[in-house]
Amino acid sequence: MTTSTLSAPDRSEPSAVDRGLGLLIGGELSPGDRRMDVVNPATGKVGATCPRASAAQFEAAIAAAKAAFPAWSASPIGQRRALLHEIADVIEANSTELANLLMLEQGKPLADALFEIGGTAAFFRHTADATFEPRTLEDSERRRAQLHRRPLGVVAVIVPWNFPMLIMAFKVPPALLTGNTVVIKPAATTPLTTLRFANLVADVVPAGVINVVTDANDLGDILASHPDVAKVSFTGSTATGLKVMANAARSLKRVTLELGGNDPGIVLDDADPEAIAQAIYRGAFFNSGQACIALKRLYVPDAMYDRMCQALVKIAASTVIGSGVEASTVSPLQNRTQYERVKDLLAEARAQGRIIGGGDVPEGGGFFIQPTIVDANRDDSLRVVSEEQFGPILPVLRYTDIEDAIERANSGSYGLGASVWSPDIARAEKVAMQLDAGTVWINQHIDLAPHIPQAGAKKSGFGVELGEEGLLEFTQLQVININKQ
Repeated sequence: MTTSTLSAPDRSEPSAVDRGLGLLIGGELSPGDRRMDVVNPATGKVGATCPRASAAQFEAAIAAAKAAFPAWSASPIGQRRALLHEIADVIEANSTELANLLMLEQGKPLADALFEIGGTAAFFRHTADATFEPRTLEDSERRRAQLHRRPLGVVAVIVPWNFPMLIMAFKVPPALLTGNTVVIKPAATTPLTTLRFANLVADVVPAGVINVVTDANDLGDILASHPDVAKVSFTGSTATGLKVMANAARSLKRVTLELGGNDPGIVLDDADPEAIAQAIYRGAFFNSGQACIALKRLYVPDAMYDRMCQALVKIAASTVIGSGVEASTVSPLQNRTQYERVKDLLAEARAQGRIIGGGDVPEGGGFFIQPTIVDANRDDSLRVVSEEQFGPILPVLRYTDIEDAIERANSGSYGLGASVWSPDIARAEKVAMQLDAGTVWINQHIDLAPHIPQAGAKKSGFGVELGEEGLLEFTQLQVININKQ
């Protein structure tokens, strides 16, 4: 197959899902001051239109969240827990509708979309039962010192396009449980499911506690710089994260940044390539490689390099490509910009004769790329190695000794995730402790749970999401120090 030249999205696909979508501002649904197109990545055509907020509507959403904060922050914790459970109920009751919207706008297979919606409900439900009780540091004749956690205020939640609902559920439940109010901004290319979520919970949530506004990548600075926003929780690219941080610095607001990653995997010399190939492949190509924590470069010992490559090429050749409605296991890239970037990386690797499996770009209107295995040998300078691909490409690299593999894995500016593969757990742990990454998996890659914290090192961000540590990121520490004499 040859690389196709695609025209701009057309409107031959009907906008079948426009109804029932509106901005949520202060408990009221709004059609938005403007409209914007949403492209179906499986066709490259406009699949829907939806509301697009104006700057004034962003301001109104922030004002609504600010007005709702005093009552919500003073509400009993039991009321907040009950609301999170009720939101989870609403998500579960409408899971099929939400998953179909997610499939339309994001491109992932229906089974994966249903999994994401189910995970969203589960994260709301888990967080509802989390605790953050005051802690006594000292209670002596001299003093009593206690640590308390207070809400911050209005939290801006800025969500990326790869997992629109699940990543929203990393942020919104802990923000609400700890007494904050939120303004959610979904990615410009995946607003539909979040808007539908907002419409479904509009009658459940007190006015102003949850607000949802959309833009065309042009109004995020309002949230990041606004003096009435106390915290920004952002997931996205490192370049955008730097802009968020600069804007937030104007008012010294809190930020949590979960940014890019170029996550390495290291196979140790006692592993069985055929036995681990499927798990490695899944860690690299889940969501078509569109995950910050996906496995993006694999280091393999010389002695098993060819076997590892062959095992991965075999799996890639059997992978089914198609739209989410079909029984596909690999979906399109989510948007044209990312699609063109990945094609550029592929063209460079192809010109150097590095592609050993996959690499085809099917003709047609969708943003499809066949899963690709690249024989990078020892060349870490290749762009598919040194840059975060964020697409269905896995470069495989040789190493001779483990010290060299660790040094190369730690190279670069990212430090989000990594993995080590070996039947000897103790040996794998020893290697894992030497990797500069916020999370290191052993004999797996991409394993998330609401009670396990996730953090980035270096330019992969800072702050924590998930777990008790992530919950407390939405609070202000207050010390009450009492003189008892």
